[in-house]
Amino acid sequence: MLKRVFAPLLPRVIAAIILGVLCGLFFPEGLARVFTTFNGLFSNFLGFIIPVLILALVAPAIADLGRGAGRWLLITAGIAYLSTIVAGFTAFGTAMALFPSLLGERNVGSFTDPSENALTPYFEVTMPAPMEIMTALLLAFCIGVGITLIQGDTLHRGLEELRNIIMKIVISVIIPLLPIYIFGSFLGLTMNGQIGTVINTFFKVVIVAFALTILYLLVQYAVAGAVAGRNPLKLLRNMLPAYFTALGTSSSAATIPVTLQCTVKNGVREDVAGFAVPLCATIHLAGSTLKIVLFSVAVMMFMGRDIDTGSYIGFIFMLGITMVAAPGVPGGAIMAAVGILSSMLGFDETMVSIMIATYVAIDSFGTACNVTGDGAIAVAVNKFYGNRESTLEATQETAPQAS
Repeated sequence: MLKRVFAPLLPRVIAAIILGVLCGLFFPEGLARVFTTFNGLFSNFLGFIIPVLILALVAPAIADLGRGAGRWLLITAGIAYLSTIVAGFTAFGTAMALFPSLLGERNVGSFTDPSENALTPYFEVTMPAPMEIMTALLLAFCIGVGITLIQGDTLHRGLEELRNIIMKIVISVIIPLLPIYIFGSFLGLTMNGQIGTVINTFFKVVIVAFALTILYLLVQYAVAGAVAGRNPLKLLRNMLPAYFTALGTSSSAATIPVTLQCTVKNGVREDVAGFAVPLCATIHLAGSTLKIVLFSVAVMMFMGRDIDTGSYIGFIFMLGITMVAAPGVPGGAIMAAVGILSSMLGFDETMVSIMIATYVAIDSFGTACNVTGDGAIAVAVNKFYGNRESTLEATQETAPQAS
């Protein structure tokens, strides 16, 4: 059933993106606001369901792993943080090497925030989430690890039923409506001029950012393929539905259902994918870190600010920590980074507004890199976990039997 639902998703998502851009060139505002209203409702529903989805997927998945699950959580989190930090240093090195000659003496001048022209919905319906994303993640950790310690099955069975209910909602509601949501997103971006404004102002930076996210994904899957003994290009190709879905939703959390299915298709065990994908969707923001570092360096150069390497190194390490739980909403990464941009790099109000406007306008490229990289981490963790099980089985077979 899942394969029948997810198989045609990629062409529908691509079609939604293309149609959104094309229709944005001639749609009347009144009609476009219908899709803006739908997007607001759908986005609010995602905000409501995502914390429940994380709890329903992560807790039983950890319980399925059995004893030692806490160690695998730490290993996965360590790999995700390392990937995010490496992405930051890669972006900083690239920016310092290319931008002085690439950008020349340009400055941003009187940059206005293109989001001021965004379409407004006809009405909104507030849908408060039952808990914050980080609360759901921590609760899932505690419950999942706790089940492995007490060896109980009553709560475990209840969580499995909750997981089945949530996946039914995903398959019957979220996945069928995703292409419409993606269409509305690109329709709005085209009509309010966000994409055009940013590309005109930061054209060269946008090109470097896009190229670097693609190169970083190739490196991630080369490493994952080497660890797992798999063809990295085939692994990456299987993740394309997740990439394009994230391109349209601009939210790692909202893309979790698709990322999960793509990861399982890459041969990752369902219990491993069940905790690795939601966890990485919350803490692994390599693509977002690439963009934030590239654009922050560009803005400082545009503004004539001196760039201190030592300060940037500290900024990158802190950025990796600050990103935790930022993917709950589109643009969450840059909003989480505003504080350290100001405190550690000395960004003033104008520079912060430029960062927010540029980041949000092309947020989807970084998000697509984030979620696709989550699949690479899951492949590596799955290999490590498989080796662990083989070692345990071999130990049990060779252990002397009691007489």
